[in-house]
Amino acid sequence: MSYLGENTKKLGFGLMRLPHLENGENDIEQVKAMVDKFMAAGCTYFDTAFVYDGGKSELAANECLVQRYPRESFTIATKLNAGHAANTEEEAKQQFWTSKERLGVDYIDFYLLHALGDDNIEKYERFHLFEYQQELKAKGLIKHAGFSFHGSPECLDKILTDHPEEEFVQLQINYVDWEDKGVQSRAVYEVARKHNKPVVVMEPIKGGALANPPEAVAEILKAANPDVSYASWAVRFVASLDGMLTVLSGMSKLEQMEDNLSYMTDFQPLSEEEQEVIAKAREAFNNIPQIPCTACRYCTDGCPMQINIPQVFAARNMQLVWNNIEGGKQRYARATSEGGKASDCIQCGQCEGACPQHLPIIELLQECAANLE
Repeated sequence: MSYLGENTKKLGFGLMRLPHLENGENDIEQVKAMVDKFMAAGCTYFDTAFVYDGGKSELAANECLVQRYPRESFTIATKLNAGHAANTEEEAKQQFWTSKERLGVDYIDFYLLHALGDDNIEKYERFHLFEYQQELKAKGLIKHAGFSFHGSPECLDKILTDHPEEEFVQLQINYVDWEDKGVQSRAVYEVARKHNKPVVVMEPIKGGALANPPEAVAEILKAANPDVSYASWAVRFVASLDGMLTVLSGMSKLEQMEDNLSYMTDFQPLSEEEQEVIAKAREAFNNIPQIPCTACRYCTDGCPMQINIPQVFAARNMQLVWNNIEGGKQRYARATSEGGKASDCIQCGQCEGACPQHLPIIELLQECAANLE
């Protein structure tokens, strides 16, 4: 993979949380401005997926990037999701052709199997999707095959042992989840490195939570360096690890792009002293009880009651993390103004089956209803 050695910019543009207009459509003009700044800084890696924003993410990539820049000037990654977006092998394989058409490209640089884990790997094997990646690669339709992963270190080790042809792995890594017993960022990272696989990092800012951390965490970071953003600490932490292909930041406004580029265009790894600061911040954060939702929204598509689960959890975390009781209730009211309330949950379990964090969503929704309604 010569590209891996040539890519000196470690920032990737995650197209998962693009800015929206009031009518719910993507703010295409702002996305174009973000793409332009990203490309001007010499960054080239764009990440999307078949399921992101109901396909609007791939369409936005086409309009804002593919139609405006020479194909050889950027690399694009997208993903096939058989976990909860396909019922048959044929439906799963069709996702590639749909993504290719949405993106408007002749080939896809990095093609991933999406959100693999202990509870769904059997489906990806049964649908022969690892073999499908290799077929697409042999035809020149994709350049590199990999997968994103939410699961146990043991599961990841087995996948990489069974499929040494996979070229890279996308993992959830951030300084809060580094030692988390559920996410196990450090453990899965070490498995990937054992197999000598380059790593793409997702959720380095933990769904935006580390861009505006709780007061106890903010005080530690601000005391260490009052002149940099909180997000910069999180992104630089993961970018400082060995074997990084790129660090994805799901940027949703121009200011976030400008901030990320300010310290990632000429990236400097964390010093030993800065690593000690991160360790203190991690300890402070982990002492605060909260719902560890990353707002990936995998849980919402199949919810029969149309509950905006990530926003409900965000409202509850406003109470838990920042002790903003009324603010949490106000945010909850906005989140449920056009959809189901937490108390409307019928406990069907669809959400828990789709959640890559394996959260006990039904139980958490009951807690939210008790404290927010």
